[in-house]
Amino acid sequence: MNIKPEVKKGIEAICDSYANEPSPLMMILSAIQKKYGYIPLEVQEVVSEKTGIPVAEIYGVVTFYSFFSLNPKGKYVLGICLGTACYVKNSQQVVDKFSSMLGIEPGQTTEDGLFTIEAIRCIGACALAPAMSINGKVYPKVTPDQVGKIIEEYRKLGAEA
Repeated sequence: MNIKPEVKKGIEAICDSYANEPSPLMMILSAIQKKYGYIPLEVQEVVSEKTGIPVAEIYGVVTFYSFFSLNPKGKYVLGICLGTACYVKNSQQVVDKFSSMLGIEPGQTTEDGLFTIEAIRCIGACALAPAMSINGKVYPKVTPDQVGKIIEEYRKLGAEA
């Protein structure tokens, strides 16, 4: 994949805006993630060229922190909690049901670009276990039986947009 010239200029501008920071990498990557939605290897190479930080170090940061992504995410990011409280209340079955119905595994995005499944460690809603979030909206006490309804609700929203 080649980066479009205007995207490369945008990435370079982001890098330049943090040039005077002592440790700019996290700020640069956060700004790129916010603006473009993901940070593929080609983008990491541009950041490396501009900052002098080795690509291996940049890749290590991008893959270590879960809020950075190497791939584009769907319009609706389904964050299903697998933290202890949710896991003991069968959140893995919720993940499995979403995977089965959407035909993707956690970390993947549907071909239509509508859904990304993310298995996350804790969303801070332990009293609502098993919990999940969709683009920040928390769903409490989710069961596998609710998955089809949730998918349909968001498919309708996606069709209307």
